[in-house]
Amino acid sequence: MKFSEMNQDSWAELQLYLDTCLVPFTAMSGKQSPVEATEALERLRDFLDTVEIPFKGRIMTYPAYHYASSQMSMTLNTLSTELKASGFKYVVIMSADGSFVEMDIPAADLLLSQKDLAGQLEEGTIARHVGQCIRDLWKR
Repeated sequence: MKFSEMNQDSWAELQLYLDTCLVPFTAMSGKQSPVEATEALERLRDFLDTVEIPFKGRIMTYPAYHYASSQMSMTLNTLSTELKASGFKYVVIMSADGSFVEMDIPAADLLLSQKDLAGQLEEGTIARHVGQCIRDLWKR
């Protein structure tokens, strides 16, 4: 479910069920052409689909954080802390093109990078792996 689909009344009713916040991270530098930016957003959309579609009803997708910076770890960690303070039990950050290898984001419960996973898994198994990561998160 997208944040924009929610109103105050429905949030009050559904908050108990929507315990996981999904933060899309595009990881653009600002140097992308409009075509490259569009392609980056399409890759992110497709990667998000691996979570949004099968887990609809439990995950709330927030607005994307688009640009990477030298303070990215601190920024995403602070965002994760604030989202938890607002009532989410879990925060998942997903990126198609960005990497979390060099980042320290302890307030986030799960970091999923398609770029990082592509180096570790066969292409056809990424969606299944991502789904299992989400299920494992909820079992903790």
